Amino acid sequence: MTPSEPTEPNRTSSRRIRITVAYDGSEYHGWQVQPGYATIQGVLQDIVSVIEGAPVHVAGSGRTDAGVHALGQVAAFTLTNPIPPENLRKAINRLLPPAIRVMHAEEVGPDFHPRFDAVSKTYRYTMYRGEILPPFEARYVFHHPYPLLEDEMEQAARSFEGEHEFRPFAAKDERYTNGQSTVRRVFSSELQRDGDRLIYTVRGAGFLKYMVRNIMGTLIEVGRGNLGPGTFPRRCGATAPARGLTLMNVEY
Repeated sequence: MTPSEPTEPNRTSSRRIRITVAYDGSEYHGWQVQPGYATIQGVLQDIVSVIEGAPVHVAGSGRTDAGVHALGQVAAFTLTNPIPPENLRKAINRLLPPAIRVMHAEEVGPDFHPRFDAVSKTYRYTMYRGEILPPFEARYVFHHPYPLLEDEMEQAARSFEGEHEFRPFAAKDERYTNGQSTVRRVFSSELQRDGDRLIYTVRGAGFLKYMVRNIMGTLIEVGRGNLGPGTFPRRCGATAPARGLTLMNVEY
């Protein structure tokens, strides 16, 4: 009897999964994992690791600050579980808290990285200008019912378009004092009225920490008459509250 040849154990090849995530960031300490705090990345990693049966790193397109929201955050991870992407999306959502949802899941190439492959991101900041803030909007807008020169603010918003040194608009961070470039390119920067809402929408190749919120704070100072609406500002106003900011989408 001829002895049978040894067989290789069954191996499941790894798969790269890209997901689009929406979340209400009000109760979370931002995207990035931080010991002792609830974060979006931390929650997703815990759940995907349970599904995989092993630790899984979930990489995001960028870090949103504590209290900031997203409609189109993009993340990716690698796993060996053969579950189809649509079923994986449903499985993750069954385990997620109501404030976080995976809107879409798909298999992508093994080298895809949500941060390094991104070509642009769009953020929206919403200010509520009415006298009385509806309670169901309180988590998602900055209430500012006081007089502002909105035409001057709209003009100032356009001055941020183009490539500029945005160091004055960044948070204090060792990354920005150790030689990392703080020059960024903004493709579009617009402020528009929509009923009781004043909405600032900015699309750019990348953003520094607190950059959009500091731009919004600068526009408020223009609206108060403390800064002129002309050329690109060289100083910024106070950082606008996180609750008004939403990451709308990431382009690849």
